[in-house]
Amino acid sequence: MKATSWVLAAGFATVAFAATASLGHAHSGTADEQAACTGDVLSLCFFEIPNEDRIVACLNRKRDRLSEACRNVIDPPPKSKKPAKR
Repeated sequence: MKATSWVLAAGFATVAFAATASLGHAHSGTADEQAACTGDVLSLCFFEIPNEDRIVACLNRKRDRLSEACRNVIDPPPKSKKPAKR
């Protein structure tokens, strides 16, 4: 029983690492951005791992189902312009 738990934990850690690395490698996400989307990748785009482009495409297709944190990474809110100083 303990061996099975260890194998599952190791497998999950490997998948989480692959998902995080996939988001950040070619797409230059920060550690915080990668962390924001790891859960969404694992729950919504698991079968696209380790293909980075397919993960990003999957996240874009499923924007309406993403967590708020990941949605802000994929589609950042517009930055408000500061009024000009006079």
